[in-house]
Amino acid sequence: MLGFVADQFAAPAPKPRMRRARSYNVSSQGQDGWTIKKTLTSSDVDITHPFLTLPRQPVENHILVHLTQLERNQLNNREQVTINAQDEDTGETHVMKLKWRGSYYNLIGKWGKLVRAKGLDAGREIKLRWFNGCLHFSVPNLQVPTAIPIQMIAPPIHREQWPIRKVLTLSDVDTNHPFLPLARRSVEDHILIHWTQQQRELLRNEEQVNVNALDVDSGDMYVMKLRWRGNYYNLIGKWGKIIRRKGLGVGKEIKICWGNGCLNFSVPYERNVVVLPGQEQWPIKKALTLSDVDTNHPFLTLPGKAVEDHILYYLTLQAREQLRIERQLNINARDDDTGDLYIMKLKWRGSYYNLIGKWGQIIRGKRLQVGREIRVRWDNGCLIFSVPES
Repeated sequence: MLGFVADQFAAPAPKPRMRRARSYNVSSQGQDGWTIKKTLTSSDVDITHPFLTLPRQPVENHILVHLTQLERNQLNNREQVTINAQDEDTGETHVMKLKWRGSYYNLIGKWGKLVRAKGLDAGREIKLRWFNGCLHFSVPNLQVPTAIPIQMIAPPIHREQWPIRKVLTLSDVDTNHPFLPLARRSVEDHILIHWTQQQRELLRNEEQVNVNALDVDSGDMYVMKLRWRGNYYNLIGKWGKIIRRKGLGVGKEIKICWGNGCLNFSVPYERNVVVLPGQEQWPIKKALTLSDVDTNHPFLTLPGKAVEDHILYYLTLQAREQLRIERQLNINARDDDTGDLYIMKLKWRGSYYNLIGKWGQIIRGKRLQVGREIRVRWDNGCLIFSVPES
């Protein structure tokens, strides 16, 4: 079990009650008086099956030594013993049960109520001791600064302040299975290095740990989970919400660093719309391919990054979210050569987008052929396209 601070001295054999109480005080490590300490795991805070697991040796050294022989016999017979437990943080006393499970003990009874009332999470530390015929416990509040995010809203300027960078892929922005995979080496070199040994061991054994994550672009704070998956780590929890809220798409770059006890990330909007020399009006240009002019399966394929930089950039957040969720969006399109207007669909295909709807009609009407150049731009809520005569 991780997170336990075991005594360095073996507890003396039980004698008269006064003698045992004196031995307890001597073996408390002489600092804060807590003889058992443990970092809570995911099973400890699962309210569907509420129980607190405690390791056998510390329990037998520091709790069972204070019980009667009859109570110890009951535990040895796989029966459970009723004990009083006092929450030193609130002063409340609870009637609970201690149960032997072979290599460990479970504390049951009101544990689910305590998990909910105290808002316990994996990674928090619980402290226990026996005193005056009662089991005492405490779960100190985590020292999570609330004012720090305000200081972190301005994103770091220099590249070296963002040691982890990743270009988002199709799986990274899939809201049906939302998770962000990060390379193991980069996470261990630039995130886990800032953690305590106890936190790293918890991640290694429980395979996931709660972390605070700050969106430095907006100042929003999220409680997320970092999960170990062998050669990489997954960031899960609120990732789907972040995808929708920020309108994340394939080709966008996410930047990550660790600071002030928090995972900081940024996916800034690209404010610099590409304008080529000579006031170029057509930021997207493409030579038509065989599939682009096939009237049996009519669609125009456009590169993902170009669409996101020069079309999606101008859409509302609501429209971008609809495109991510439904994978298609109705748009107005105008033929700049003829002035004709069309209602079409922009369909997301991962690393690229398809323009569908009236595309077959446009192919026939303009007699499009392989090698012709199509030019595209977004203007005043409409997709404008042109295929100049060769």
